[in-house]
Amino acid sequence: MKRNEQLFQTYFKKWIETYKQNYVTPVTYRKWENTERMLKLLAPQLKVAQLTRRSYQQLLSQYAETHEHQTCMDFHHQLKCVIQDILDEGLIKRDPTLRAVIGGTRHREHKIKFLQPEELEKLLQDLNLGKELDYDYMILLLAKTGLRFAEALGLTPADFDFDSLTLKVNKTWDYKSTTGKFAPTKNKSSVRTIALDYKTAAKFAMLIQNLPKDKPIFVPDGKRIYNETINDILKRHCENAGVPVISAHGLRHTHASLLIGKGINLQAVAKRLGHSSSLTTQKVYIHLLKDTETSADAKIGQLMAAL
Repeated sequence: MKRNEQLFQTYFKKWIETYKQNYVTPVTYRKWENTERMLKLLAPQLKVAQLTRRSYQQLLSQYAETHEHQTCMDFHHQLKCVIQDILDEGLIKRDPTLRAVIGGTRHREHKIKFLQPEELEKLLQDLNLGKELDYDYMILLLAKTGLRFAEALGLTPADFDFDSLTLKVNKTWDYKSTTGKFAPTKNKSSVRTIALDYKTAAKFAMLIQNLPKDKPIFVPDGKRIYNETINDILKRHCENAGVPVISAHGLRHTHASLLIGKGINLQAVAKRLGHSSSLTTQKVYIHLLKDTETSADAKIGQLMAAL
């Protein structure tokens, strides 16, 4: 069989196994695998030789029916990478991606769920913080640090410095893999050292003092971790406390919202969260920044009027 007679999905699968599997993070590779799955679903019989502007546009249009524009752009860019190699190999003569129209459903405003300071206080009061390290302590730490869930899972006793009241974030835990393992952080900016308050530090100093220095503190040996587990526990505590139900990631938003609401410098918040740029922080929390700006304007008005 001629190489251009093979299915496009087959060529795509072999390509990502060759050029991506061992060279990108597991999270990134899963995104390429998702694109492969969509090819199987939307164009199961499409051959490499049948890649034309018309067939490619049909594929994009089908995908766009159920995905937002930015997701469609990502889908297009991944396909284009592979098609470029198909062109370079001479398997097709013309670029089917030329002047492709990238559609997508209208962007929906995703309302960020977070707790107000008084609601967070009620939630933390409902936690059962005993002598054993458990998920209630993880909820406490997520709320107090703004860590991502995978970052918290990747913490070891060696990451805590109780003399300087700091916590190093330099790895994550790949909880989505069947075996579970340490993995790199989301990006270079996610490698950071953040401050701990003395109360939280004192609690964890007692809890982890006898644990192996290089083992994750929230991952029991041989057990797979699911984010649904902590979200279910968090849901129960939220309901007990009479506050809106949020997810583990919602604790990160709550932490950031608390800092921004108190007027903490945006760059400091971005650094603490491990954002690659303060623009990311600004984009995600623009609604809070507007509230802070309005409050600042009122204070400036009062100050100037008093002169």
